[in-house]
Amino acid sequence: MWIAGASRGGSGDRLDVVDPASGEVIDGVPVATADDVDAAVQSARDAFAGWAATDVAKRAKALNALADAAEAEKDELVALLTREQGKPTLEANGEFAHFLAGLRYYAQAATKQRGVHQELPSQFGRAYGMVVRRPLGVVGAITPWNFPLTLLANKLGPALATGNTVVAKPAETTPLTTLRIAELATRAGLPDGVFNVVTGGPETGQALVDHDVVRRIAFTGQTSTGQSIMAAAGPKLKHVSLELGGSDPTIVMPDADLDAAVKTIQIGRYWNCGQACLAPKRAFVHTDVYEQFVEALTGRVGRYEPGPGATPAEKPKIRIGPLHTAAQRDVLVAQLADATDRGAEVLVGGEAIDGDGHFFAPAVVTGVPTDSRLATEEVFGPVLPIWEVEDLDQAIAMANDTPYGLGSSIWTTDARAIDRAIREIDAGMTWVNQLHYGYDEMPFGGTKQSGFGREHGLEALDEYVELKSAVVGGLS
Repeated sequence: MWIAGASRGGSGDRLDVVDPASGEVIDGVPVATADDVDAAVQSARDAFAGWAATDVAKRAKALNALADAAEAEKDELVALLTREQGKPTLEANGEFAHFLAGLRYYAQAATKQRGVHQELPSQFGRAYGMVVRRPLGVVGAITPWNFPLTLLANKLGPALATGNTVVAKPAETTPLTTLRIAELATRAGLPDGVFNVVTGGPETGQALVDHDVVRRIAFTGQTSTGQSIMAAAGPKLKHVSLELGGSDPTIVMPDADLDAAVKTIQIGRYWNCGQACLAPKRAFVHTDVYEQFVEALTGRVGRYEPGPGATPAEKPKIRIGPLHTAAQRDVLVAQLADATDRGAEVLVGGEAIDGDGHFFAPAVVTGVPTDSRLATEEVFGPVLPIWEVEDLDQAIAMANDTPYGLGSSIWTTDARAIDRAIREIDAGMTWVNQLHYGYDEMPFGGTKQSGFGREHGLEALDEYVELKSAVVGGLS
C-alpha cells in the first residue's frame, strides 16, 4: 500500500494480480484490514489542514508536477496497465493520455473557482454577504478495473484541487498502476498523506466507506455496489457520488452519415473489449438504413483478432484484448445464450476462445427479444444487439426502456430529431454524431440506476466542497 508517503505492507492476507491474457501471476498486494485503512485515513486527516491551507496556485503546481512525473514514466506505466488490465497497448496509451489530461485540466481549474459577493438588505445596517467553498476533508476514492488510471484522475484531480486529501482504493485486480502513481506523486513533491492508497477487495472498500473520518465517497463501478455504498453512507450522512452501470442506446436515422456512424459505434462498443460503462450497448437503426448498417458493421467486427494486449511483432489489423476475468466472460456467455435460445441470431463472433486468457470473439446480434438479458442487463463485453425501428418515436421509446441512464447518442442531421433526442432520452449525456467519450471540460454522470453526481468539468469541483455563507456587517 502507499500511506503517508511510503510503501507499507499489510497486516492481513495478500492478493495475486493476474495477467488476463495469460493467467500468469505478475505481482501481489496486501489485503488492507480495517486497521490498515484507519492508518491511511489518519494519515490523510493529519495532512488535511496543511493541504487545505496551501495556496491554490501551489496545489495546481503539485497536480502538474504529478502529471509531469507520470509522463516521464509513460512507457513503464502503459506496459503495467496492459499487463494488469489486459487492454492492448494502443488503448492503454489512450487511457494514459486521458489520465494526464484530467490531472492537468484540474490543475488549471483549481484557480478558476469563484466565490459570491453581494450587498444585503440594510435593515440591520450596511452589510454584504459572501459564499465561500470549503474542502470537505478526507475523501475516499473507489475505482474499478476497466479504466484504472482515467477514473482515478476523475476523482484525484478535483479532490486535490479543492484542498481535500484522498485515500484511494483501486479494484483488487488492478492496483499496480494506482500504487505507482502514488509513489510518483510523493516523488513529485506532494506532501505525505495527501494521497494514500489501500489495496484489497470488498472488505477493504467497506472499511473505507464506514470510517467516521471519511467525509465523502466517490465511487465508479457496478450499480449493486453503488447501492450498498449509499446504504452504508446514509446513516453517517456522508457526501456520495456514484457513477454506475449503463446500457447506452445509440440511434441511427436514415439521414445519418452511415460510414461515420458504423466506424464510430464500432470503436465505442468494442474498445476495451466492450468493458466500459460508457459505450453504445444497444443500437436502434431506422429501417431505411438497417440492412446497410448491419452489413457494414458485421464486416468490420469480423476483422478483430483477439490476442494479448502487448503489441506483437506482426500486428493484426484490429487487436482486441481479453475480458478481464473468467467470471466476466462466463456472464457474457450466459447473456448471449439467453438471447440465442429465444431466437436471436449471432451474425459474427460470439464464442469464448479456448486458451490461457479470457478471450471472446466480438459479436453482432440481431432479433434479440426485448425482455432478454442481452436487452435488459448491462452487457460488459464485446457484444452489440441491433434492433430495426420504424421512426424516432419508436427509437426513443426503446432507448428509454431500461433501468439505466448514463450515456446515449443519435446519428442524424435533422435539427428537430437532435433536439428531441437531447430532451427526451433519459440519460446523463447525449452525443450527436459523436463517439461516447467523457470530455474533461463537460460534466458527466448518470440518472436512474446509473447513479448521481458529476465528474469532469468545473461542476465536479462542487462535488468536493461545501458552501458556507458569511455576513459582514458593522460597516456604517
